Amino acid sequence: MGKKTKAVLAVGSILATGSLLANFIVLSANATTMKRSPFAGKTITIAYQQFGGGHQTQIWLSSVRSQFQKIYPSSKIVLEPINASENEYYTKLDLMNQSAKTAPDIMVEDTFLVNSDASAGYLMPMNKFVNSWPAWKKDFYPAMQKAAESTNGTVYGVPFNTDTRGLWYDKPLFKKVGLPVPWQPHSWANVLQAARTIKAKAPGVTPLWFYSGKPMGEASTMQGFEMLLYGTHNTLFDSKTKRWVVSSPGFLNSLNFVKTIFTQNLAEPLQNALTPESSTIATQQLMPKQKVGILLDGVWEYSNWLPTGPAPWPQWNSVYGVAKMPNQNGGGFTSMSGGWTLSISSKTKNAQMAWDFIKLACNKSNMLHIDLMDANVTPRKDVAAMPAYKSAGHGILSRFASFNAFTHFRPAFAQYPSISNDIQNAMENVMTGSVSPAQAMQQYAQQVTNYVGRAHVTSVK
Repeated sequence: MGKKTKAVLAVGSILATGSLLANFIVLSANATTMKRSPFAGKTITIAYQQFGGGHQTQIWLSSVRSQFQKIYPSSKIVLEPINASENEYYTKLDLMNQSAKTAPDIMVEDTFLVNSDASAGYLMPMNKFVNSWPAWKKDFYPAMQKAAESTNGTVYGVPFNTDTRGLWYDKPLFKKVGLPVPWQPHSWANVLQAARTIKAKAPGVTPLWFYSGKPMGEASTMQGFEMLLYGTHNTLFDSKTKRWVVSSPGFLNSLNFVKTIFTQNLAEPLQNALTPESSTIATQQLMPKQKVGILLDGVWEYSNWLPTGPAPWPQWNSVYGVAKMPNQNGGGFTSMSGGWTLSISSKTKNAQMAWDFIKLACNKSNMLHIDLMDANVTPRKDVAAMPAYKSAGHGILSRFASFNAFTHFRPAFAQYPSISNDIQNAMENVMTGSVSPAQAMQQYAQQVTNYVGRAHVTSVK
């Protein structure tokens, strides 16, 4: 063997050795990273609602996923959007939760379902997690913490938004038909008078868009019926006697309001009301064309018109103003609040990983991200104090946040979802004219009594 051949072999040997050494270093580094990352090789899934053109929740969760995977290399986050209307989302999520094979590790949970889903065994108690998280005690509003609790104080989620509701109104239209701007009604009669004026003087415009009936699900109950009922002297649940109020003057008056606006053509046509797309039709199609005079709805609706929303509309703030919803006969105002949480499945095998993701998603900067993008009233005090939040939506967020002074929350009991469905039935029967308001209330009383028991209901005269 010649010197040249030996030299080539020597060089080849050195290169091979160097290559092996380099590979060893890379593998060692990867092994160290894997060892340092407690969630390496682990996967969690996150289920959330996606409906219509809005993708704000997905954008937010995708951003948090990227952050999480940088902190914990080799971990995997799978987003599972459920393309469904609100009621269908609840149903599909319920079906997923019935099996460990299909249950997500994390789910976006409506606060009104926390008690029923916890009772069904779908949710993991999270007290041990939140109690060791300083931000929970220091930065979250106490009322928002309560929204994620069961009646015995068990925490089942971290809220990432809350909301209030009021009356959106078209300022140029109001001026055109001779109604005052700014507008602030002080009774239901004032609201009806404005709707009748719009009907008489602005043909082709829906005077008052009001969610009612089964297709719009909980939106009908909360944005519609309860925004009326809680402006009377009555409620759905008597906290003193611990009984459901199945018959009351306020309940009947609320159904009479529904009858009035639909039979007098002051509300949207039935084909637009009795569809799960009712909100999309109003906010994404007709309001940008100034074809809706008044909309009874929540703070989040202007997110439709932001550059990141499904129906960008730069002029929205110069067109629509916001008024407080008045009590029936004056003497104050009313609103309803709810919101969504990130909750952990009781069937998860990676609870710590799920919790670390939630903690990251709900930190100060990520909470600001979703609450600005989705036009939410924030559950965090430190976020509410940020200049970016205070100025959001030309001050609309702060305006709706002020409604917290007179807002109400839905009864946090496992029976509530069923009772909400009965309310939607009563509304739909009245709006379609199949029964009178008195008959609808009687049917509602019987339905609720049948499944909660006579000992758990009461009537108010």
